[in-house]
Amino acid sequence: INIYLVQEEFDTYDHDAHLFVKLQFLKKRSKIIEIVAAKDIIFALAHSGLCAAFSRVTNKRLSFLNLSPDEVIRSLFYNKNNDSLITVSVYASDHFSTLKCRTTPIEYIRRDQLDAGFPLFESESLKWPGFVEFDDVNGKVLTYSAQDGIYKVFDLKNYSFLYSIPDTNVQEIKISPGIMLLIYDRTPSYVPLKILSIEDGKPLKLFKHLLHRGKKIDFIEQFNEKLLVKQEDENLQILDVRSSELIEISIEKFMTPSAFIFLYENNLFLTFRNRTVAVWNFRGELVTSFEDHLLWHQDCSTNNIYITTDQDLIISYCKSDAAADDGTASSIGSINMSDIMTGKCIAKIAANDPALSIAPRKNGSPSIWSSIPEALEDVTALFYDEDRNEIYTGNSQGLVHVWSS
Repeated sequence: INIYLVQEEFDTYDHDAHLFVKLQFLKKRSKIIEIVAAKDIIFALAHSGLCAAFSRVTNKRLSFLNLSPDEVIRSLFYNKNNDSLITVSVYASDHFSTLKCRTTPIEYIRRDQLDAGFPLFESESLKWPGFVEFDDVNGKVLTYSAQDGIYKVFDLKNYSFLYSIPDTNVQEIKISPGIMLLIYDRTPSYVPLKILSIEDGKPLKLFKHLLHRGKKIDFIEQFNEKLLVKQEDENLQILDVRSSELIEISIEKFMTPSAFIFLYENNLFLTFRNRTVAVWNFRGELVTSFEDHLLWHQDCSTNNIYITTDQDLIISYCKSDAAADDGTASSIGSINMSDIMTGKCIAKIAANDPALSIAPRKNGSPSIWSSIPEALEDVTALFYDEDRNEIYTGNSQGLVHVWSS
């Protein structure tokens, strides 16, 4: 088991922020909601909408990515197809109602030439409830313009427009490798579904899935040729859309999870429910339950969970065993790394670990002012950089900590 050290601490808060932002809430300390790392640069997005880039080479802040004084950045996406960072923002000038996307090559961010980036999808009106979704698996972007009710698909490599889906009554679109599932408004007794090729939008299959009348749909999920359908107080149904084979898993065995992550490499899926994680196969069998992986956050946002590219490890911010001296639950969690296939905890960063320490400074000057327990308190975002073998955590104070073995 690796012993991790706190190597560095970065602060997204800047008391000189009033010089370049005009929105009051951008000037306040705010929790980190998302961390993305690429090519020795760490991007940390605060809940306020301020986003900072830090260099792991110089360990200095490179820049803030907010280009206009009223820009609130909502989310980040690293596009590995062309080595750039996409920011999705809203602006005070239009009452924060329209999403605007911008791409900036990592090389220009490193040189602090942010104006070398350019806007994306300007032809689309992404006013609420419109959205943009980046699909890494297929290298596609899905946009929805609520104004004209049209979904469009773009190429993630060069952002060229591929095709549109002018379907009315589409309730939701689910993307999995090679295909898209269109879920239409239900009737009392069935839900109409359509499967499209993600490459050209051509329909591959049109069918109806029968429903129990009067019961709400908990979820419909698509994974390759398997369709997972669950209604309130009913069994989970796993339908093979090619062979029409249907498997039912009893409600006692499979309770509705709050979130899924599909493991395309292993043909399995993860479920999250009441802070616990489980691994299932498509016969509806429980493959793994984790021995020491009780999630800290109830909502299990994927920003607090990282699954490695090979899909063999899950790294999460978890409840630690330690209780405070007075017997109350500790406000300090741990970072647990577990093997997805066995459920075993293989490494852990916990505040009560005597081997855990803060790396000494090369020049003797302290750049880390948090203690280890403080760095593990109220972690709100987590990212694992597989190239550098470093874990980055962000907390409610707007600080980012670098943990490396």
